[in-house]
Amino acid sequence: MRVRAKHYRTGEPLDLVCERGAIQRLDPAGAEPADCEADWVAPAFCDMQINGCEGISFNSPQLTRAQVHHVVDTCQRHGVAQLCPTLVTSSFDALMHGLRTLRAACDEDRDVSRAIAGIHLEGPYISPDDGPRGAHPRQHVRPPSWEEFQRFQDEAARGMIKMVTLAPETEGALPFIEKLAKAGVVVAIGHTAASASCIRDAIRAGARMSTHLGNGSHAMLPRHDNYLWEQLAADELSASIIADGHHLPIPVMRSILRVKTPARLIVTCDACPLAGLPPGKYREWDQEFEILPAGKIVVLGTSFLAGSWAFTDLCVRNLLQLGETSLPDTIDLASNRPRALLGLPPRRMEVGEPAELILFDWSPGQEFRLRAIVVGDRSPLHCTASAA
Repeated sequence: MRVRAKHYRTGEPLDLVCERGAIQRLDPAGAEPADCEADWVAPAFCDMQINGCEGISFNSPQLTRAQVHHVVDTCQRHGVAQLCPTLVTSSFDALMHGLRTLRAACDEDRDVSRAIAGIHLEGPYISPDDGPRGAHPRQHVRPPSWEEFQRFQDEAARGMIKMVTLAPETEGALPFIEKLAKAGVVVAIGHTAASASCIRDAIRAGARMSTHLGNGSHAMLPRHDNYLWEQLAADELSASIIADGHHLPIPVMRSILRVKTPARLIVTCDACPLAGLPPGKYREWDQEFEILPAGKIVVLGTSFLAGSWAFTDLCVRNLLQLGETSLPDTIDLASNRPRALLGLPPRRMEVGEPAELILFDWSPGQEFRLRAIVVGDRSPLHCTASAA
């Protein structure tokens, strides 16, 4: 399989020859026919927060292995070669079922196993307060329990939980963070109403990231002393942002980008189970939601956001339009930065590296357009463009 495009970092026109799931040759772009051509080629995306899509929820008590495969396939059509299926606050039984099903899907299908970089547990150990809790169901919010988490990790996921988002101010959270960090699990602060001192304590205990910074918070905050400023100012914390055009206003995105810099920033789409569905009213997570015509998802009758309708490619397009980061850095925010935080090796376009590539068109002033993704031994897969 031969793909032809410019290297996203050097701009050098290349032919990449892929066989047996890896890059076998890098040649100067030639004249012979290629299997796929585009303006640019880069490592495929890795998204740390995918809750499901097209009506499928990883939290569903009826989740099936076939549905896991469907979500993986859909994400690949948006350039996502690897993802962290994300389970949000729910009952013990629902979380155990979701974790077991994800583990079983990986066990039975090599493609699914390669695509799932780890599981992200977002909750249930979060703030119960309106605002910070976001769309998470109040009845299932609870303090951290190491015994419960061990059952999640050992009995159901069998070690696949790689990241936990929690509120550090909850009872028992700080020793819980220490145990997670010692176990090699990435600890992220999110859905929190913590004081500045509590956030600093969480960092000392081992917290390394802020989940979707700027969201999952009160509608109104003290202008100086608040948990957003404290996390933004902490160089020890990386931050993920949802760049779907709804979760953060443009000036806020610019500010976060400039303070965190590409070295401490990660892009996630936070695709929820309603991602990709047409506008309308839906029921999910025991609540009523509405997809508005512009692609914004809200808790019905409120202004509270409830995950994203978009996929990772739309977030990358929005960031490129913002013009704050270069093409290479923007791509890496959605590919190698999350891999690094998860402790995974970077994807380099070199001989011997896994064939996980995106091909896309873009030039300054023009929209980013994803053309195809190459994953393993499969032929280039035509991508589905996300519309704003």
